[in-house]
Amino acid sequence: MSNTSSNSRCMVFIKRNLLTMLTIVGVFGGTIVGLLLKVGSDTWTEREVMYLQYPGDLFLRMLKCLIIPLLVSSITSAIGALDLSMSGKIATRAIVYYFITTICAVILGIILVCSIRPGSGGLAKEVEKGAVTRHVLTADTLLDLVRNLFPPNLVQATIFQYRTILVPPFNATNVPLQQYKISSEYTQGTNVLGLVMFSVILGVTIGKMRESGKPLQEFFVALSEAMMIITSWVIWISPIGVFFLVMSKILEIDSFADMIGQLGYYFMTVMLGLFLHGFGTIAVLFFLGTKRLPYGYVAKMGQVLATAFGTGSSSATMPITIGCLDEMGIDPRVTRFVIPVGATINMDGTALYEAVAALFIAQLRGISLTFGHIVAVSVTATAASIGAAGIPQAGLVTMVMVLDTVGLPAEDVTIIIAVDWLLDRFRTTINVMCDALGTILVNHLSRKDLVTDLDRVEAEPHELQELDGGDTQIKE
Repeated sequence: MSNTSSNSRCMVFIKRNLLTMLTIVGVFGGTIVGLLLKVGSDTWTEREVMYLQYPGDLFLRMLKCLIIPLLVSSITSAIGALDLSMSGKIATRAIVYYFITTICAVILGIILVCSIRPGSGGLAKEVEKGAVTRHVLTADTLLDLVRNLFPPNLVQATIFQYRTILVPPFNATNVPLQQYKISSEYTQGTNVLGLVMFSVILGVTIGKMRESGKPLQEFFVALSEAMMIITSWVIWISPIGVFFLVMSKILEIDSFADMIGQLGYYFMTVMLGLFLHGFGTIAVLFFLGTKRLPYGYVAKMGQVLATAFGTGSSSATMPITIGCLDEMGIDPRVTRFVIPVGATINMDGTALYEAVAALFIAQLRGISLTFGHIVAVSVTATAASIGAAGIPQAGLVTMVMVLDTVGLPAEDVTIIIAVDWLLDRFRTTINVMCDALGTILVNHLSRKDLVTDLDRVEAEPHELQELDGGDTQIKE
């Protein structure tokens, strides 16, 4: 009898976690097969790698296709379903959590890189000559960040982002960047910040309209639910997609031995920082807020973390994260607001990596940094991580801004590019885990308010007057 019950429990466990196990198998399988193929032949052409990566690209495109409708519908429906004061409380708690974890990540990275000093010993790799760079000032990047919050055209915001470009004067050499001509352009890529801002304002407006806004609210709720159903179909392809994405990346690198030999200490410093932040700093903050350790929740996120590692994109993983938290019983109103915002502005792993990378390159160049420089790197890495889009290797783009703070040329990014593809996957995994744990924490801190808010939503007009008066106790 006991054998029968244990077998049935085992079958239930396998059935419940089948997709997670298959996705993890996809990660390790892609790594092993990629290494075997690389050992078999060192001459894989770009076209051959493209063919092998093709199924993974299709999976990634399917996930990215869901981002805009899911982001807009999720945030709008979540904010619209909340009382205005409640949505403000949830937003405040989420932003405070994201700000604290990002600052902690940057400080941890700076402490590690200054202690271990992975860059001492000289230049690990010559900078590629003729590297194409974009001239930019830190102030321009920060101003662009605010500009993108308010897109002039919503349709355009789904396709392009605004950015400032500095053009050198004609026939001028050695001219300071401050004297460059200021121009602008729209670069390809979704303006997620602008769409989030519009969705929040629209949700607040719908909530303020109360009864007359219900039809619009029901539309966004239905759209959000429809997108989650489509997501549930797409995620069953994730083991195959992750397998081919990881395998193709293994084939693209030139040599593991050279990569580890040149940048091993830097790689290990970033990995140590990500591990300590993900399972130390975040765990402590989570415990202080909930009086529980987060590791049980992390264990239930196997599929989410494996997908984040395989795709290297927190935005592409967002639909799967929302579905996972829904299964854990987290209030959908919190999940559908906190996760999209977190996937946009909360990049702990990226902030840590950029702080470490900037100081590592400065050490390679033999540049001694003052305390003021280190503080500037901290602030800039925090701001750059907020502006980093949730797409693969977005950190390389914002690294230009951090290097400018230390006075290093933008082409120095090529020093670390050999290991960036792998570190990008690890830091994306930490970003996604931090978003999910932050949602659980905010849900825990807001549980009493959410019950009260649900009573407000379901109350009759005469009951609302009593609730607003504050004399009537809400019945559980």
